[in-house]
Amino acid sequence: MKLKELEPGEDPEDLGEKGEAIAAAYLVKEGYKILECNWHYGHKEVDIIARQGDEIVIVEVKTREGDYFEEPWEAVSNQKIRNIVEVADAWLIRNKIDLETRFDVISIIFSDDVNYELTHFPGAFIPPVN
Repeated sequence: MKLKELEPGEDPEDLGEKGEAIAAAYLVKEGYKILECNWHYGHKEVDIIARQGDEIVIVEVKTREGDYFEEPWEAVSNQKIRNIVEVADAWLIRNKIDLETRFDVISIIFSDDVNYELTHFPGAFIPPVN
């Protein structure tokens, strides 16, 4: 797992890092095995690659502070989905993995520095056929 380990009381420098750390901890608690965090393919990236049973789970984490007009998961555009699928395909080929793959989104909204709401959307999208 390539997630930065935080010391007690240490805050991540970036809201996105903080959200990804919370999402990874949540997934572990739910029984997922984290395989990669922030895996890059060219200039594109996947936030979390995990395994749940015989399924690979590709997770996009969207984190926001306060009340926005849109939910964080709504920021996952069609272009972002194509990028996530491209990176996931590259990871699966590189690691010679032939398992069912699911694409999830985890949305985290912070109301202040420590309080947040986490929503997990399993199977949030299906890869486009192109």
